[in-house]
Amino acid sequence: MHVIVEYMLSKKPMMILIAGPYRSGTNDDPERMQANLHRLEQYALPVYRAGHIPMIGEWVALPIIRSAGSTTVGDALYQEFLYPTAARLLQHCDAVLRIPGESTGADEDVRIARQRGIPVYYSIDDVPCF
Repeated sequence: MHVIVEYMLSKKPMMILIAGPYRSGTNDDPERMQANLHRLEQYALPVYRAGHIPMIGEWVALPIIRSAGSTTVGDALYQEFLYPTAARLLQHCDAVLRIPGESTGADEDVRIARQRGIPVYYSIDDVPCF
C-alpha cells in the first residue's frame, strides 16, 4: 500500500475540464439542459478513477449566474458569466475532455485549450491513467 501511495504522490493529477453540450440543442428547455449536465457528469467518475480531478464549467458558473440575479436562460446576466467562467477555469485546467455533441461553448473551450497548449482528449480512453 505504501508503494502505491508513493507512486500516486509522485504523479500530479490533472484538472480536466469536461466540455460538451449543455445548452446546445435544448431550445433552453430546463429538463433537456439538466439531461445534458447529467451526461457531462457521467464522465466525472471515469476521469477521477483515471487519477485526475474532473471539472465541469457549469458546476462553477451556474451558482454565480443565480447569485448575480439571472432569471432566464440566456439573459444578459447568464451570458455575462457562463462562457467567461469556463475561460477562467481553463487558466487552471491541465487538459480538456471534449465529449460528443454539437456545442459552441465546448468548441470554444477546445479553441482556448489549443491556444494555450493544453491537451484535448476526445475519448475517456485517451486520458492518461496512473
